[in-house]
Amino acid sequence: MAGNRPIPQQLWKAAALSGMASYLDAGLIVSISVNLAIYRDSYDMGVWMAGAISAIVTGCIAVGSLVGGRLADLFGRRRVYNWDIFCFALGAIVITLAPDDITLLIGVLVAGLAAGADLPTSLAVVSDAAPSWARGRLVAFTQVMWMLGIAVAVFLGFVLSTTGMTGARLITGQLAVAALVTWAMRSRLKLTGEYEDDDVQDTGAEAAPSGTALRNVWTRAALLPMAATFVFYVTWGLGANTFGQFGTYLLVTVSDASQSLATGINLAFIPIGVLLTIAFVRVADTPWRDRLFYTAATVQILAFVIASLTAGALVGMLVFFVLYQLSYPFAGEANYKVWSQLTLPADTRGTTQGLTYALSRAIYAIAAFFTPALLDHSPSVLLWTITACMTLAAFAGAFIIRVLVPRSPGAVRDRADLRVASTEPQQT
Repeated sequence: MAGNRPIPQQLWKAAALSGMASYLDAGLIVSISVNLAIYRDSYDMGVWMAGAISAIVTGCIAVGSLVGGRLADLFGRRRVYNWDIFCFALGAIVITLAPDDITLLIGVLVAGLAAGADLPTSLAVVSDAAPSWARGRLVAFTQVMWMLGIAVAVFLGFVLSTTGMTGARLITGQLAVAALVTWAMRSRLKLTGEYEDDDVQDTGAEAAPSGTALRNVWTRAALLPMAATFVFYVTWGLGANTFGQFGTYLLVTVSDASQSLATGINLAFIPIGVLLTIAFVRVADTPWRDRLFYTAATVQILAFVIASLTAGALVGMLVFFVLYQLSYPFAGEANYKVWSQLTLPADTRGTTQGLTYALSRAIYAIAAFFTPALLDHSPSVLLWTITACMTLAAFAGAFIIRVLVPRSPGAVRDRADLRVASTEPQQT
């Protein structure tokens, strides 16, 4: 069975190096969130500057995704892949050493733009390098790296919570070091032609053309999967991003939990998410990937219904966290990443996924601006709105599974034409 075929070590290395985009993206967002109160006190920030830094992180990632994905398709994915990680390192160094809030803001701008640019580019690179029978596992593995980025930042924030700016600098400093090491390793990574044979060759993927015309994005082959994956990602992500940014805030202000209890709840559930994301990787190239989605999506909706019915009460939120952690690895961002690589045309993959990332992150940023006020007005309204979003995400996912995935070249799992979809004319 293709989904059980062993993957060469060099391809796992490529997946890990590409997954560092997700690690750094998550690490940057969580680190700024963890350190924000320290920055506010140390730099004597006003409330508007503190809010600006939080919003700019998400906004810059959105802009970086839009621009970076397009640049990768124009000038070559490997070239952008190598340099955006270096730019992230520079931004992280500026954040770490910043003597004042203006310098911090500059570092956040650079790191945010670079992180955003690296997200669609790195996924396209690993997808280009992977044979069809391994693409799901390799792309899904980047989600494990995303979970690790959250786990490391939260853990360091917990351990270094009493060390002030020293701890804050260590938290962001590890991102700079990780980015520099990744840049050095990416520069030496060699993939082209190493795993091609008459059974697994993914013709056209590795040599995804640079300079792809923008008009190729506005074809049905690109627009339909781009629209479907965008609807799934933006509706699912509105719930996930809200709880990622405001989960602790909600537990403290609505559920009447202490700060330590709220932080402990978030930290305690992270290992479950990591382990189940690894489990998703194992099934990402098998029919179980999409079969499990239906069950997981149902459980995920149930989790939000319970949170909504209890209006954020602590007992209801504890049940929510258990059900949510058990379900989202099989009905969340990892699915979006795999479906995007399976259904989006190879020649515009950087541009199209950059668009879906950028638009989604922009909407998350806008929603985050209003979330505290909505929580203060009515936690129930917010929770039921998120429940509706999760329900819509489930329907979008079902459409992708039933309509788009069967049309993708990877749907034929035995010996077959394994070429990825392309909007470019095919040679005969």
